[in-house]
Amino acid sequence: MTEGLEPNATGIVIINYGLQVLIEGLNGIYCGNHYRCYKRANVPSLVAGDHVIWRNANPFGVVVARQTRSSKLARLDIGGKTKSVAANVSQLFIVIACLPLPITNLIDRYIVAAEAEHISVTFVANKMDLVKHKNSVQLQAVINEYMRIGYPVIRSSVKTALGINLIKNNLRNKTSLFVGQSGVGKSSLLNLIEPTANSRTAPLSIANEKGAHTTTVSRLFRVSSGGNLIDSPGTHTFSLAHLDSRQLIEGFKDFHPFLGKCKFRDCLHDEQSGCAISEATKKNLVSARRFKNYHQIKDELKIK
Repeated sequence: MTEGLEPNATGIVIINYGLQVLIEGLNGIYCGNHYRCYKRANVPSLVAGDHVIWRNANPFGVVVARQTRSSKLARLDIGGKTKSVAANVSQLFIVIACLPLPITNLIDRYIVAAEAEHISVTFVANKMDLVKHKNSVQLQAVINEYMRIGYPVIRSSVKTALGINLIKNNLRNKTSLFVGQSGVGKSSLLNLIEPTANSRTAPLSIANEKGAHTTTVSRLFRVSSGGNLIDSPGTHTFSLAHLDSRQLIEGFKDFHPFLGKCKFRDCLHDEQSGCAISEATKKNLVSARRFKNYHQIKDELKIK
């Protein structure tokens, strides 16, 4: 039972345990310390990165309010409800590797979700020590495709520490989120960036070249060199069914130069004659793979 509530204080959510959240105090005598808290029933759901007003007590504190979010990365859960993955994120790091090979449909879903919240996107091409792997050519093709659109790419390796300092520099003074497929090495990267994280890792399955889920819920880490880094669970799916048609097409910024140039004002941007985006794919001005991914997501959203 929580008794003797102290005055209001500010904090940031480190992790949501379900019935309780772990927060870090941001002011006064609480600054830098961690506290387990319940939340009042009228407080909206909390995720890593949320800024809160809370009150300390023995043995557990109480979150009394969630402060306004500057951004959130969200997806649709299996119950059909919108679920936030992280809050107040300013940049998204999409971690990819040659093992397992990138799922570009998943990548494009991450990008659309980020663009909808005006979150900047950077790719981390990990495991670059595997340059002689049979998948390296396919990985490079994916890297080239997104670099051409304008997304920066940092090449990294946990074995050689390639790119680690560059990632650290990009983390300073920001709250960043790591996303990616299971097995791409997010947890290993996190442990190298911030050794105190002690994030659990697991070997890649040789049989199917897929990784195990070593992170089960998003957690915020304070990076000693500066900034906050939120590690999210690895996944092979990411539903965007909570978004609308405008948010979807705006998430494909390589389509933007061709919007408004279709023959018909009500163009559905499919294979019909007169679609400027479809014509652009034939001229290699827009990735045919990205256009296909757009349609797969569009069909999921049931957009007409």
